[in-house]
Amino acid sequence: MNTGSDRGTNESAHGEPAAEEAPQHESKAPAFIKANRSLHLSWQVGVFIVGLAVIGAGVAMLVLPGPGWVAIFAGLAIWATEFAWASLVLRWTKRKVTEAAQKALDPKVRRRNIILTSVGLAIAAALIGFYLWKYGLTLPWNIKDQ
Repeated sequence: MNTGSDRGTNESAHGEPAAEEAPQHESKAPAFIKANRSLHLSWQVGVFIVGLAVIGAGVAMLVLPGPGWVAIFAGLAIWATEFAWASLVLRWTKRKVTEAAQKALDPKVRRRNIILTSVGLAIAAALIGFYLWKYGLTLPWNIKDQ
């Protein structure tokens, strides 16, 4: 069975020139670690555990004080040093964040966001004003039956 492994890298299985392929992912481990298979596997397990810990901390920081998204992206970057799939996910995420930033800079979107924020602040101010008019500065748990 011919697997096509004897063909040049610039031809597809049908003899046509191959389309532009993504560059091969290479481990960022030092050469002496890559030379020994079991040491390299241990290195990859360590990188996975460290990346998982950073991502776990980032997920926790989404609800606790701290830079949650920054930590999640840092964990992905740690994984991307060893794993091709993490590199692809990180590249996709960077592209989506860039697209969102460009969209947010669009004058129409900015104007809409400013209007929505202003309306939301006006509604919040009206609700706070009504509360203060009705109850004064008394907190809800200190209100007696009226």
